[in-house]
Amino acid sequence: MADKLIIVESPAKASTIKKFLGGSTKVLASMGHIRDLPKSKLGINVEEDFEPQYINIRGKGDLIKELKKEAKKAKKVYIATDPDREGEAIAWHLAKILENEKAKITRVTFNEITKTAVQKAIKEPRDIDIKLVDAQQARRVLDRIVGYKMSPVLWKKVKRGLSAGRVQSVAVKLIVDREEEIEKFIPVEYWNIYANLEEKENKKQFEAKFYGKENKKQEIHKEEEVKEILENIKKAKYIVDSVKKGEKKRTPAAPFTTSTMQQEASRKVGFTLKKTMSVAQGLYEGVKIPEKGTIGLITYMRTDSTRISEEARATAKTHIENTYGKEYYENRYYKGKKDAQDAHEAIRPTYSDLEPDMIKGSLTTDQYKLYKLIYNRFMASQMAAAIFNTMSVNIKANEYIFKASGQSIKFKGFMTLYVEGTDSKEKEEDGMLPDLNEKQELKLNKITPKQSFTEPPPRYTEASLVKALEEQGIGRPSTYSPTITTILERRYIEKEQKQLSPTELGRIVNKLLTENFTDVVNTKFTAKIEEEFDEIADGKEEWKKIIREFYGPFEKIIEKVEKELEHVVLVDEVSEVECEKCGKMMVYKYGRYGKFLACPGYPECKNAKPIIETIDVPCPKCQAVVQIRKTKRKRNYYMCENNPESCDYISWNKPKEGEVWNPEEAEDVKKETEKKVTKKTAKTTKKKVATKSKTAKKTTKK
Repeated sequence: MADKLIIVESPAKASTIKKFLGGSTKVLASMGHIRDLPKSKLGINVEEDFEPQYINIRGKGDLIKELKKEAKKAKKVYIATDPDREGEAIAWHLAKILENEKAKITRVTFNEITKTAVQKAIKEPRDIDIKLVDAQQARRVLDRIVGYKMSPVLWKKVKRGLSAGRVQSVAVKLIVDREEEIEKFIPVEYWNIYANLEEKENKKQFEAKFYGKENKKQEIHKEEEVKEILENIKKAKYIVDSVKKGEKKRTPAAPFTTSTMQQEASRKVGFTLKKTMSVAQGLYEGVKIPEKGTIGLITYMRTDSTRISEEARATAKTHIENTYGKEYYENRYYKGKKDAQDAHEAIRPTYSDLEPDMIKGSLTTDQYKLYKLIYNRFMASQMAAAIFNTMSVNIKANEYIFKASGQSIKFKGFMTLYVEGTDSKEKEEDGMLPDLNEKQELKLNKITPKQSFTEPPPRYTEASLVKALEEQGIGRPSTYSPTITTILERRYIEKEQKQLSPTELGRIVNKLLTENFTDVVNTKFTAKIEEEFDEIADGKEEWKKIIREFYGPFEKIIEKVEKELEHVVLVDEVSEVECEKCGKMMVYKYGRYGKFLACPGYPECKNAKPIIETIDVPCPKCQAVVQIRKTKRKRNYYMCENNPESCDYISWNKPKEGEVWNPEEAEDVKKETEKKVTKKTAKTTKKKVATKSKTAKKTTKK
């Protein structure tokens, strides 16, 4: 009989924790949520003050029996689910399942899965925090009402299987709005003039950029203006007018929150949000390290706090001073956002002495990449500022001014270890200018005018979308990854070379929702609701009151929209492709795998075919048309239109004019596409065998 029963969410977490506790302790995993709202109906009793109708999740019957059996045998039951609102809600549901053992049940939380943290938590149990549970219930119930009531509008007017959601619809709106900005953008011409100058004594060259006339900045928009300036400085002397030398400090970024970790992992190692969270979960729950056993390598990875514990601060100080020297350490505190849930710490390594390269052999490639980011970012956050020597110079050419600036590093500080990434294309000026003095004359080597055009705002990437959602208060750390995953899976948006753009389906859905649910699908409403969830968690608001205030007006909007759209029929976009069976012009439709062509004469004519993109370059082998195809993982590959009949050209790489194709390139592509067919066939065969086996058994029994 176990003295203690500890319930966590995952087997990996259970395995790690078990090693820190005595043999009389049993650790079981709930495998995530144990109860939820039903999938087949709203599951909220509107008449009974929005009481949720939770049910046990299908397939968890045997697990629930085991949990009840072990809880009955144990002297004490500790629910140790994750230390956030969702973890608190799972704990509450588990307590409801184990109601008969109520007196034994207590709640424990830890921010890191280390022996010290786990043992300390067991000694300091608490009650389930109903305020956090209510905040999570409010989110779940409100999101269920929004999705359950708005989605059928899409089913009736667009197609079945689509979904609308409070956060996902706003995320799609941001992407559609940005795309429309890009499409409406009108480029504006502008010019820069660069002077390549040389310091006469040391012959060191540098570049100066045209600024304006007599210290007034002048923008150049026409070539005529450039010609006029060049004419006026044709015989000018380039004289140093002013020299300003100084020092500049650059301070490190704060340790990671969930969103900054997702952004940096996207920028620096190319991870999707989903992959980042999956890898981080593994690092948090435990990795087997020689001589230490299975240990959690990072703190809890769903947090919007930049706070770190005093113990972590002390170990970082020791490590930095011993590794780099005392001058590299600086005790830093970071101010969090006003609505940050500061009960958690930032994401940091649990052991400062476990440097990434020391444990590389124990980690997968992805784990190593992410752990290194987290480790270096945390250590850098406690290091001294980098110091640069700076120099800026004004150079006169007649009445015109050219400017030049440069910098060189004096003390690397935190930059020895880590430099934060950026979404901007602009690069910081590096390299020092020659030692110049006022009134000094410089030699002009070359003057270069350069025409440019203003560019539209960039498309969102996963990283920049997360940043935008966070800045506007939309969603919370735990929602960013599932939100973006959902809108990609629904094919409302697509990703090409990291950039997110709306599909035609996404535009249609966005137009329908934003025109008819203006008060719901907007950033202000979504951000306001998030603030109200925070107030519930702080005990300042009652969760059902928030739902009551929302539901009345929302129900009226739904009734109004259904009435207004009753006779509205969305017309399919007509293509230029003629149906070869009945002669009608085919229309664009959306299916499970995206856009395709279908005959508008359905059901009389059931002709349908995929939309195949082609490229201008002919097949390197037979000169036929090359098609762009996609794998199920949305990766592009290139294939001859005659493949497999008379040409076997297929490649991951876009063919180039005149290139000779190497048939070995095809093998990797074939493996990926054929593997899926083989797996599917194997699965079908297995099912058939199982069915035959069952039939045989029944016959034998008879």
